[in-house]
Amino acid sequence: MSRPPRHLKGWLAYYGELVGSWAKRNSRPCDAEDAAQDVMAGLLSGGGSGVLNGKSYLYRATRNRLISEIRRQTRHDEISLEALADDDLALLYDPEANVRASELADALERALASLPLKKRQAYVWCRLEGYTQPEVAQRMGLALNTVERYIMDATREVREQLQHFCPD
Repeated sequence: MSRPPRHLKGWLAYYGELVGSWAKRNSRPCDAEDAAQDVMAGLLSGGGSGVLNGKSYLYRATRNRLISEIRRQTRHDEISLEALADDDLALLYDPEANVRASELADALERALASLPLKKRQAYVWCRLEGYTQPEVAQRMGLALNTVERYIMDATREVREQLQHFCPD
């Protein structure tokens, strides 16, 4: 195994700080570690030879990876009723489905109510009403990166509060 180029050795010193700060602020520790490792692997494979400020590059590249991962996790495929298997249709007519749906709606309402006002507004406009993040930033009079952080934080907090509704 070859050694990392000399200009990358200093960058490796930021790894612990990078993972710790992202895990604390924006995501689960395993996601932050994966993102930081992906960025480091890219640098070690020769992708960072033109980078002037290593620490800034690592933070920005890791942030971008985390945002991409959050977006990937929040995508869900839509399936038409006709495409459902016959045994899946039984779930639609489950007598307890309305009760569970009501419980989920109540839990979502409580989760949203627990968010700070600006974070809740950014989340609702973006995730529930379909505004883009730049549109939300403009409507709220905030910087785009602030709105992005609000939405990431709110997504994580809502996901944590509704986790028991998701089967493993």
